[in-house]
Amino acid sequence: MRFSPSFLDELRQRLPVSEVVGRRVKLKRQGREFAGLSPFNQERTPSFFVNDQKGFYHCFSSGKHGDVFKFLMEVEGLSFPDAVAQIAEMAGVPLPKDSPEEERRQERRAGLVEIMEMAARFFEAELQGRAGAAARGYLASRGMSPQTQANFRVGYAPNDRGALKGRLRQQGVSVADMVEAGLLVAGDDVPEPFDRFRDRVIFPIQDVRGRIIAFGGRAMQADAPAKYLNSPETPLFHKGATLYNHHRARAAAHKAESVVAVEGYIDVIALSAAGVEHVVAPLGTALTAEQIELLWRMAPEPILCFDGDKAGRRAGFRAVETALPLLQPGRSLRFAFLPEGQDPDDLVRAEGREAVDAALSAAAPLVDVLWARELDAGPTDTPERAAAFERRLHEALAAIRDETVRRHYRTAIEDRLARFGRSAPAQRRQGPRPQGRRGRTDRAWREPAAPLAASAGLRKSSAVAGPSGRLQSREVALVLAIANHPALLDQLAEAFAELELTSRELAKLRTAVLDAYAHGALEREAIVQELDAAGLAPLLERARAALLPGDWWVGDEADPADVGLAWRHAAALHNKVRALHRELREAEQEFGREFTDTNFRRIVEIQRQLSTAEGSEASIDGFGGASGRAVRPM
Repeated sequence: MRFSPSFLDELRQRLPVSEVVGRRVKLKRQGREFAGLSPFNQERTPSFFVNDQKGFYHCFSSGKHGDVFKFLMEVEGLSFPDAVAQIAEMAGVPLPKDSPEEERRQERRAGLVEIMEMAARFFEAELQGRAGAAARGYLASRGMSPQTQANFRVGYAPNDRGALKGRLRQQGVSVADMVEAGLLVAGDDVPEPFDRFRDRVIFPIQDVRGRIIAFGGRAMQADAPAKYLNSPETPLFHKGATLYNHHRARAAAHKAESVVAVEGYIDVIALSAAGVEHVVAPLGTALTAEQIELLWRMAPEPILCFDGDKAGRRAGFRAVETALPLLQPGRSLRFAFLPEGQDPDDLVRAEGREAVDAALSAAAPLVDVLWARELDAGPTDTPERAAAFERRLHEALAAIRDETVRRHYRTAIEDRLARFGRSAPAQRRQGPRPQGRRGRTDRAWREPAAPLAASAGLRKSSAVAGPSGRLQSREVALVLAIANHPALLDQLAEAFAELELTSRELAKLRTAVLDAYAHGALEREAIVQELDAAGLAPLLERARAALLPGDWWVGDEADPADVGLAWRHAAALHNKVRALHRELREAEQEFGREFTDTNFRRIVEIQRQLSTAEGSEASIDGFGGASGRAVRPM
């Protein structure tokens, strides 16, 4: 929409700058001007001034200057049309009318927005009713407080094909309008339109002005055809051009000078509740060019935060491909890949805000992830394979449209290729290297460009993961051994309670065992009865299945003296390996920042210690003559 100079002048005259700015900054009159602390910088002495007669603000600490429209664009991240619309609403001035066709379209959109608001209120009420009990339990299990649920207007769609349709029809909404809003499923092969969302936790999706334009639903049943379901494309909602939580994150992003994009609704809500308010998410699809542009309006280098698994890695690589043609001077992306098996929600609930801040501060620049992507695409252990790696890099750089950015990328990549080539002969002189999948040289023996590249290879190596995923099996053995021999808690209760477990399910089982023991369950049979009464029998079965044949000392027929000694040995080993893993992550990050021999040798030394620690597992088999070697599960 275009605005005439006379219309903009009318808004400036009707609404003094001090009134708009005063909603964000505490102002104090000084003569003809107002003064306050800068909204752009932290300061103790006011350097921000507003002059209503001249119609502008000026910030001496940041050098920023402008009128009411510019202020909203700077502080809230609004586009110019949105800033004008907000000022007009504050001033009570209607926006200029467009063509009759555009007016009809806007009226239609306004009607659909009203319908979506009615649907949101219905879902919110259902969550608080009897039908929403299970959904409330699920949200509580994810650490989402009632206040947070209310802030994000979380709701519940009952398991009824016509519940929403019936309610909206009572309020005068036609079926055709519900279909157009995406609330009902309809089609030539559908005799009667029915509710799109059923038995799902509902997350309203809002536009940049906070209006509800769509919904996302998380299935309550594990066997649902789709775990997450979004509204379809509608006149209100275009999935590839929308970010979840955009309207809340916009102002926070400008204040933090950063914006974080995660992968899902729950991640956004968990981080926001923990204080990371400048967070958004795409809507179940790969990040689009339109969404990257939206991120750039909030911050010049958004951080894309991905889950620590293969899918997260692939999503990061796809984002690199999408972003390369869009790069401009001063506009790029950074990438934070979380520890394997964790998403932002897991991380913030397990380790708190500090762990999230640490992961975000270690985010790698796009050039590092580009290097890692091409390194991941194939081996480089022969001249021909190294040449293919180099060609892939140059082909990727050709996608960068901005000539200046492309030139600097070529310089950076050529420098890395030169160092990479110099390191290859030294690597060959050191003899055979550990092999990863498909016979590739382990990435710890190449020169990774960032923590991302090193981490992936190191996590795949036997030194880190252990044979057959031994780390996870050891945790299971430590928990089940105590459950089979609860009398050991007389000496081991404190060590058992403080044991660091990676699995929330095992932690729940550990808590139940301690509670049962505290209430007088001193024998294995009593522990099993208490666990069964607590509904943990399925979890117990999954734990049994994870035991390895070598875990002979876990069974209830093992001699208690042997179990106690084996448990202490395994717990000490577990704690040592966990500590080494933390050291390894720190070493990888340091190596990603500085490619020095010292940093590389530190990684190799930690790998050696991990290998030695894992190898000591076999020493458990060196004792236990009084015990049988067959594991009898609980």
